[in-house]
Amino acid sequence: MAKPSTQIHRAWWKESSVYQIWPASFKDSNDDGIGDIPGIISKLDYIKDIGVDIVWLCPSYKSPQVDMGYDIADYYSIADEYGTVADVERLIKGCHDRGMKLLMDLVVNHTSDQHEWFKKSRSSKDSEYRNWYVWKPARYDEQGNRQPPNNWVSHFQGSAWEWDEHTQEYYLHLYAVEQPDLNWEHPPVREAVFDIMRFWLNKGANGFRMDVINFISKDQRFPDAPIKDPRTPWQWGDKYYANGPRLHEYLQAVGKILKEYDTFSVGEMPFVTDTNEVLQAVRYDRNEINMIFNFEHVDIDHGRYDKFEPGSWKLTDLKAFFERWQTFMYENDGWNALYWENHDQPRCVDRYVNASEENRVQAAKMLATVLALMSGSPFVYQGQEIGMSNVPKEWGMEEYKDIDCLNHWHRLLKSHPTDTATQESARREYQKKSRDNGRTPVQWSSAPNGGFTSPTVKPWMSVNPNYTRINAEAAVKDPASIYHFWGAVLGLRKKYLDVFVYGNYELVDAKSEEVFAYSRLYEGLKAVVVANWTEGTVRWDAAAKGVASKTVLLDTYEGVEKVGGRFSGETWELRPFEAVVVLVE
Repeated sequence: MAKPSTQIHRAWWKESSVYQIWPASFKDSNDDGIGDIPGIISKLDYIKDIGVDIVWLCPSYKSPQVDMGYDIADYYSIADEYGTVADVERLIKGCHDRGMKLLMDLVVNHTSDQHEWFKKSRSSKDSEYRNWYVWKPARYDEQGNRQPPNNWVSHFQGSAWEWDEHTQEYYLHLYAVEQPDLNWEHPPVREAVFDIMRFWLNKGANGFRMDVINFISKDQRFPDAPIKDPRTPWQWGDKYYANGPRLHEYLQAVGKILKEYDTFSVGEMPFVTDTNEVLQAVRYDRNEINMIFNFEHVDIDHGRYDKFEPGSWKLTDLKAFFERWQTFMYENDGWNALYWENHDQPRCVDRYVNASEENRVQAAKMLATVLALMSGSPFVYQGQEIGMSNVPKEWGMEEYKDIDCLNHWHRLLKSHPTDTATQESARREYQKKSRDNGRTPVQWSSAPNGGFTSPTVKPWMSVNPNYTRINAEAAVKDPASIYHFWGAVLGLRKKYLDVFVYGNYELVDAKSEEVFAYSRLYEGLKAVVVANWTEGTVRWDAAAKGVASKTVLLDTYEGVEKVGGRFSGETWELRPFEAVVVLVE
């Protein structure tokens, strides 16, 4: 049984849950077809009513929107389409008045190429801002052709380097060409980031989600990456920029400010599989960041070379991932961020269970139960609380907006112009995995445009046509909805705080490909979560797994606390996608 290496450190942020908002798609208040901050303010009671403690606002800063706000042109201004700094101040107050906190997005691995820092940096090699970004001279091949400084691939396809004609050097962009990477080796860059943090914390923000924060320290040799994909000259260089040599030095400085303001912090850390590397960032006494988003479970269906290639996985793969991180963090005084969905991921009901229409509600409730009662802080992404789904299979490419997906498609058309089979395969994968799946407007009602914007306005992105069946208005009215179930499961987490927040985690029935079960134990109080991951009825031998139910705390079909019932015997019959939470002897 897992034992903590030290005493359990209690903290308000460990007991909190988070609701993530993607502003462009949340709620349009001024009928321009784009969601905005006043729209968010109008729905704060709706968010509060499912029992979350923190609202996370995705980037809303001034931006050309090449990458939907992750290309920031001014960290101190809000994009006109979203509102004003005063609107953010009203949002902070609205959250605080309801007993919630506000988490902002800190995107400081890169900026927009329209940021004044970069404009000055590219103006001249002699500019005082030249070293704020990563500039390198060209390499030349044997034929004398100009080549980038190394073979790293961009996350949005192609080389990670862009030639600047004016100053005759390349700059690094791990993402879009319009997103040059900041040079954290240069002390004024770090000071500028700290100033940005203090500006928003002084306005009452309660912390930050930090975008690709483990990329801020690069190996200064900038070597070529090993060739893993022989089909392309551009290779993944993550071993040289993910968790680089000075990362923890930088995070210690960030953490010092965070601790001063008693904040909530979560870091996005792709390419991290080394548990000890993560622990250095999140262990309680390290004072860097509270927790990280791990990517293993959301990369589970990726292909060998590319996420837009078909991939396969089994339930045991998913369970093994969670078991590893759940037990490791508990034993080593770390903390997990728990999520199925976010703005970069498809909808979980389609991704992890692929339920039929008749079982979608039960599947969504099951996924909520399994996630929210693990060890860590649960994150709910907008629309997840009502079971929003991926984009329709019938949608053409003209409906897709995601730069990553569209870049992939255009390169595919160029390389395989007549290969319809390859094109169709890619289209199927986009419908499963494109970031667009999480970015369709929130479906507020059965009115035209799903109540997201005025019926007479064309929204920035089409609303999923199933809004007539899946919408918040209907969910709020239905006591058996996914929305109210999220309130129940988050309420249960708070009611039994010791066991579900501070208890240990132990996987039960590890080899089953049908049932995901685990226990949580705190000083003699033990709860077990048992979930049927299939569309069929499953008979589960509880006695053989050492589980004897005393009280049913929550059931995805019946929802109420009760003693005995269907789960009092030695063998339990679990209906399609049924999850049950029990206190055990």
